[in-house]
Amino acid sequence: MAECRARATSTLQRVRITAPSRNIVIMEYISRLRPLSSGSIPSDFHEVIRFASSGSSKRWTTRQRRDPYSREATLRNLKSRAAFKLLEIDHNHHIFQRGQTVVDLGFAPGSWTQVAVDRTGGNGRILGIDILPCIPPKGASTIQGNFLHVETQREVKAFLAEDSLGRPVDRDALGAAGEEVGYIDLERQSELSASSHQGVDDIKPSANASAGARVVDVVLSDMMANTSGNSFRDHALSMDLCNSALAFALDTLKRGGHFICKFYSGAEDVDLERRLRKAFEVVKREKPRASRSQSREQYFVSKTLKEGVTKQDLYGDLYDH
Repeated sequence: MAECRARATSTLQRVRITAPSRNIVIMEYISRLRPLSSGSIPSDFHEVIRFASSGSSKRWTTRQRRDPYSREATLRNLKSRAAFKLLEIDHNHHIFQRGQTVVDLGFAPGSWTQVAVDRTGGNGRILGIDILPCIPPKGASTIQGNFLHVETQREVKAFLAEDSLGRPVDRDALGAAGEEVGYIDLERQSELSASSHQGVDDIKPSANASAGARVVDVVLSDMMANTSGNSFRDHALSMDLCNSALAFALDTLKRGGHFICKFYSGAEDVDLERRLRKAFEVVKREKPRASRSQSREQYFVSKTLKEGVTKQDLYGDLYDH
């Protein structure tokens, strides 16, 4: 336990972890996340490690215990090892900046959202969307709903069009210059903060909410359908999710915005890449080191949305809603 605490609070720029068959060097971008407070290792982690009542759970437990990314995610209080995939992508491509507006599609359990909050300096506007109920990381807002449903996307765009929703509440700023913070000021800020965690049915689009409000700097999509073992089916479902996410990104991204999506590699990913190259100045394929070698998942990293490109240019009226 003492060793774990020491590692969690370490300020070293490089951490070497020994695995059974090789040494894995976790680069300095991992260290940029805020370290855990001393001794704050989640208690449920130990329960997970002890749970091994079936063959499948034993295999899963063994893999988790041997996996350096899973161990490091636990030590850093990250929601999952997937955070390191986005950290590597950001390290290589410089996606995030302070104060950005970021939308995370399929955000549960929230590790990518954690990275987005951290990389935007704590004063960004981070919105996660997922069909599953999930408590957002501190500094983020969420909308629960099926992203593939038209109504959910409309409500997300309405939320984004209201600039006051999802902004961090700075109570210190309210009392700046020696002014006393009044009840009405705190109540107003509390209402804004509470409204940023409403469900889909609670948000009422304002007159300023347009269907194509381009206010987003980064759209993230780590969405993936449950794999079935049928590679053709899994790939086709992955392409459907990616194309839906891209159509949404083209509706909401500012000129110069960025789009990152996970996909299950296969024959049709070249068609998706072709569409991405029509819309963005730079498109790269990434297989982060934290992605398991046996997995067919990859990521398209698309930077700098071109001026004037719309979803109609790429899809016609397929996503015209």
